[in-house]
Amino acid sequence: MSLRHLHIFLFCALFVAGCGAARPAKYHQLTVPGDNAADPHGDVYPVTLVMGPLMSSHLYREDHIVYSSNGEDMGIYEYERWVEPPTEMIQEVLFRALRSSGRFRSVYAQRSSVRGDYLLRGRLYDFKEINGSSMAARVSLELELRDIKTGNTVWTHHYNHDEPVSGKKVSAVVAALNRNVQRATSEFTASLIEYFSAHPAPAPSPAAQ
Repeated sequence: MSLRHLHIFLFCALFVAGCGAARPAKYHQLTVPGDNAADPHGDVYPVTLVMGPLMSSHLYREDHIVYSSNGEDMGIYEYERWVEPPTEMIQEVLFRALRSSGRFRSVYAQRSSVRGDYLLRGRLYDFKEINGSSMAARVSLELELRDIKTGNTVWTHHYNHDEPVSGKKVSAVVAALNRNVQRATSEFTASLIEYFSAHPAPAPSPAAQ
């Protein structure tokens, strides 16, 4: 075997060995409520909500799971990822939960052609593992409701909660983040229902197509 062929052989062997040692990525997702509206436990408000985007830093617009030490230094897991960026997953959870609650005349995503009565949008501040004396899964999220006709923001709600993590594995962190998002969704839905109970909508307007 010539020296040139030997170099090629060694290069190929190292390349194959490196490929064989690659660690496969694991993907995780949040629990998304069903899309079918349940029988409402209360009044159905004659309003059309449009679910807008969640803004955030680039960390939460990518698919890596984020961790933080002492709330300061932050990093990402290279091989533990979300199936979608957290902003998109949480937006979908909120959208499905509001629609399935049956408490609103209709709920649409902003990408639809419906203009609606109110635009619901927000900002995700934290969605990460917190390391310290005990592990926690932190979700910090703020939503606002804007009256599309007047352009005024009529409701805001900030959610911030550290959910305990039962275990050291990333899967335990994912489970805690999922519980935290479900908790946040229930709190946001209840707060919106409270708002519309206290501020009855005027005569319903047909959704603009």
